[in-house]
Amino acid sequence: MNVTAKAKQPLEALVDRAAGIAGLDAPAKPLGKAARGIGPGKLKDLLSGTWMGHAIHPLLTDVVIGCWTSASLLDLFGGDDADEAARRLIAVGIAAYPVTAATGLSDWSDSEAVDSEVRRVGLVHLAANSVALGLYVASLSSRKRGRHGRGVALALAGAGAMGAGGFLGGHLAFRLGIGVDQTLFDRGPEDWTEALHADALDATKPLSVQVGETPVLLVRDGDEVLALHDRCSHRGCSLATGEVQDGAIVCPCHGSRFDLRSGEVLLGPATAPQPVLETRTSAGRIEVRRQT
Repeated sequence: MNVTAKAKQPLEALVDRAAGIAGLDAPAKPLGKAARGIGPGKLKDLLSGTWMGHAIHPLLTDVVIGCWTSASLLDLFGGDDADEAARRLIAVGIAAYPVTAATGLSDWSDSEAVDSEVRRVGLVHLAANSVALGLYVASLSSRKRGRHGRGVALALAGAGAMGAGGFLGGHLAFRLGIGVDQTLFDRGPEDWTEALHADALDATKPLSVQVGETPVLLVRDGDEVLALHDRCSHRGCSLATGEVQDGAIVCPCHGSRFDLRSGEVLLGPATAPQPVLETRTSAGRIEVRRQT
């Protein structure tokens, strides 16, 4: 039986088109490099949301999108007395935009260097949202000059650009995994499972082993063997090639630090803790299982 392929929706086609524009690499690469120069440190943790244990960019986008969408709804359905409220909502969205964009830029820059789709789609996402910002700024200016109809039209155009930008942002998060805990669907084996022979684990450096479907970081601390999920929760880098410092492992990609015993995030940009695995030695072999 022949099955006709479903035609792509316009916004799905936008993603494919954006991902295929190699010319976007030229402006995106230096922008990403500049953004990565921020961290790791207190500013990077602030922008990433490490301090609250969750990526902060999605929360801030709700402020901007909520204000601007509400303003346009008031324009359409609020009546003659709603313009002042719409103006205030637009102004709040404009005020919240810079920090929202900064947090998004920070998140995007941590992946764009190794993923061309992230790089290109992210840049178009930024461009669409910048167009929306310009249109809402122009809308507010028109309203202040008494050109209410023009202000409403500009705001509606801004809502369209914002919708396209929001769709691309959703693609970055939910299809490409930007900001998603990279260990979420793989916490390690439930039952005791052999990892390797105890003599194979060096006393001075960590080692990555594959246990079933799970990459596991093993490191000795005296006579004790400690184990974490080896895929960094931030962007999925192997932690085993990082440096052990004062009871913590430092991610070699972006500098996140995780406590080797608790998995706690000691320094971002990671926001989610690293899954801890229990260990035991049986018949000369190290076995692990997810912490219960």
